[in-house]
Amino acid sequence: MDDEEARTRLLDAAEELFYRHGIQAVGMDRIRTTSGVPLKRLYRLYPAKESLVTAYLERRDRRWTAGLREAATGAAEPVPAVFDWLARWFSEPDFRGCAFLNAYGELGEAAPEVVRVHKAELRALLAELVPAGAPPTLADQLLILVEGATTVAALSPGPEPALRAREVAEALLRQ
Repeated sequence: MDDEEARTRLLDAAEELFYRHGIQAVGMDRIRTTSGVPLKRLYRLYPAKESLVTAYLERRDRRWTAGLREAATGAAEPVPAVFDWLARWFSEPDFRGCAFLNAYGELGEAAPEVVRVHKAELRALLAELVPAGAPPTLADQLLILVEGATTVAALSPGPEPALRAREVAEALLRQ
């Protein structure tokens, strides 16, 4: 196995284990066992657990943000499409809430900067999607709806929180 395959295996294992069980509950030995990558190579590629956590979150950010952007920007009504996409995500069998907020909840101020960057990117994407002439606070309001729906869905998975948030978003758009 070359380094690229090892990185992929490690990140796949880290994503599955950190997202399902939590960052602090999963040790590097468990990542090694799940990935099948020798411990020496794991530490050569990711010298500390923090570097693996950062890489996992960066990869998740790229994939998550690209999926949301594609769904929203390709839709006739971009803002409601955000909540439709969230409803599908919340219905996935392995949904465990927002990986970035989960990481921040576990690590606090020690959480990687990618957590803050992800939230800033989400807010910027929502700002791109609001109709011209909308109040400047609309993107912030939509961010709160997205985050609130995600938190509610983490406790009670399924599409309902996203669908309720979509109703509120549509009411805000009509104002």
